[in-house]
Formats: sequence, C-alpha cells, structure tokens
Amino acid sequence: MNPAELTAALVGFDSRNPTLVPGAPGEHQVAVFLANLLETWGFRVELHEVVSGRFNVIARGGRSDAGTRSLMLNGHIDVVGVEGMNHLPFTARVADGNMYGRGSADMKGGIAAMCVAARDAMKVGVDGEIIIALVIDEEYESLGTRALIASGVTADAAIITEPTRLALCPAHRGFVWIRLDVHGRAAHGSRYDLGVDAITHAALIIAELDRVQRRTLQQRTHPLLGRGSLHASLIAGGTGLSTYPDLCSVDIERRTLPGETARTFLDELAAATAMVRNTHPDLNVDVSVTTSQAASDVSRDAPIMVELLEALELERLPSRVEGLSAWTDAALLNEAGIPAICFGPGDIALAHSATEYVPLLELDAATRVLTRFVHSWCNTPR
Repeated sequence: MNPAELTAALVGFDSRNPTLVPGAPGEHQVAVFLANLLETWGFRVELHEVVSGRFNVIARGGRSDAGTRSLMLNGHIDVVGVEGMNHLPFTARVADGNMYGRGSADMKGGIAAMCVAARDAMKVGVDGEIIIALVIDEEYESLGTRALIASGVTADAAIITEPTRLALCPAHRGFVWIRLDVHGRAAHGSRYDLGVDAITHAALIIAELDRVQRRTLQQRTHPLLGRGSLHASLIAGGTGLSTYPDLCSVDIERRTLPGETARTFLDELAAATAMVRNTHPDLNVDVSVTTSQAASDVSRDAPIMVELLEALELERLPSRVEGLSAWTDAALLNEAGIPAICFGPGDIALAHSATEYVPLLELDAATRVLTRFVHSWCNTPR
C-alpha cells in the first residue's frame, strides 16, 4: 500500500470528534483499521482506551534496548465537522494532482506518510525504536496525547506530521482563554445616579487591552512567529434598553509566544483594569482562566532539526524553517521532555475548510523524507 492509497482509505472513515459533533462516530473504526494494518506490517501494536470507545493506537518497531535513538511519529486520527463542505467529505477524490476529503490535509495524509515511511525504514533495517502514536481528540482537548504521556510513552524526539507544506515547523504559539465577569448595578435608565454600566466598564477594559496589543505586544517578537495577539471573542450582557446592565461577560483569547504563559496575560489584564479603575473607581471585575495551552519551541540546532533538514536536502527538496500558526500536540510533547516538531504534507490553511485536499506530490515527498530520516535517526547511537 502506497501513501496515496492509505490516505484514501483513511479519508473513507468518518472519524469526526464526537465532542465537537454530537452523535459523531469518533475514532474507533479508523483506530482498529490502522492497528490491524500496522500489525500486518510487523509492528507490535497496542490499543489504549482513553475514553469510552475511543482508542489511541501505539505501534512499535525495532528495539528500545539497542543503545540507538528512538523516534516517535505522532498524529491525530480525529477530524472536525463537515458542515458547508463543497465536496464529499468521506469519499477520497483525486483531481488536478490533489486528493480531496475531510482529513486529507489535517491530518490523514500525514498519518499515511509516516506509517508508510516507518514500514519502509523497517524493511531496510533499524536498530533503535520507532513508535507510531495515533491519538484521539487533538481537535478538542488533546486527550489522546495527554494520555500517551501519562502512560509513560517517551522517545528521544518526535515528529508530528501536521500539514506544513513540507516546511519544518519547530515553533508555534500557545493560547490562553480568559473570562471577564464585569459587575455593574442595575437601575432604571434615567437613574444615572444609581446605575453602574457593566458593559461600558467591559468596553473600557477591552480598549486598554487593545492598547497593550498595539504598543507592548508589537515590541515583543519571536523570529519565526512574529508577535503575540489578543482579541475579544464573545460578549454578553444587559437585560433591556432602559436598564443599566448589572453584568457583562467577555471571553478573550490571547495567543502567546514561547516564554509567555497564562500569568503573562493575567499581568497584562491587571495593568489594564488598574488603568480603568483610575477613572472608574467603582470598576468590579472577576477574572478566570478557562483554558491555557503552552507555546512550543525547539532550537534550530536541535539534532532533530539538523538531521531532518539534511534529509530534505538529500531528497533535493527546499529546506524551509517556519513557524506554524495553529496550536498542536507538539507543545505537550515538548513539555514532557520530548523535542517535537511538525513536518508534513498539505496546507494548514485548508484544515477545517469547505475545500480540503492534500497534494499527492507532497504526500510522496514527505514519505521519502521521513523514510530516509527514520532510518538514519534510529540507527544512530544515543
């Protein structure tokens, strides 16, 4: 089975994440298919149930005790919903050198490339260990990779075959979601002497945060990722046109650079609210962090970067190093001490879109590069 055939087979499974799409079947069928396939290819395979009916697939090849390096190839088998798509989501179709289907780019094409590459590297022979980790739920809470790490699975380095257009992506932003509950005092619209306008107070905080974005964040940059950012995502408040609103709730997302954390945003927010309180001493706001995911960053001098760039050059492909716009499970692996970068076929801009495809030339190129790299990496002493 070649990478295009495997991609087509994987696209054919409806593996929509049931947390994102209520009633969706989830990853079970595609997990079982891949487990059986990898077993026939000579890998030692385990299915790990993460939540009811949803399994990670862990496939191992080579040896863990050979004194040579281990490598994890990681990819998520869940996909997002299909509303608004302009082609059949779960029937792979090839046209103009591209394969269309939900998950073709994000990231069943990448999974096909890494599985075939691992198989082909094993045929040539590896001394170290190859770990194929096919995980659930990356599109929502990353329960699969979290469970993988918690179970003790580790490696000397990892590649996540997210769509990068064959660029090496050692860094991506993190994010923090914060809820502001701004409290006012309800009163008749004519009683300015009694009412406290929660919506206006919330707007003043947002305006101060906008100044932080335009002044502070512009000065703090990363060579691959540029600057961090923030935006007000959701807002709700008020009960009627002639009533002072007693509550305004705002959800704000802050995209963070490596080295920035939820604490960074909380400090920025504290400074913004202090500025508002200087002119509105009755400001009353509760702040809560609802979600926080770390940024990811691997040095360009790290062995996995240097050697994967060499593999690209040997395959006569451009050696591009870029930042990735989207968050990935690489951040979790890096936090766990496993240097993890993203490299794969397809364009992240097509992920979750109405038209999703993976170029077949990129699929083949990614497989060749990964085969060469896996063989070299897993035959090098630690």
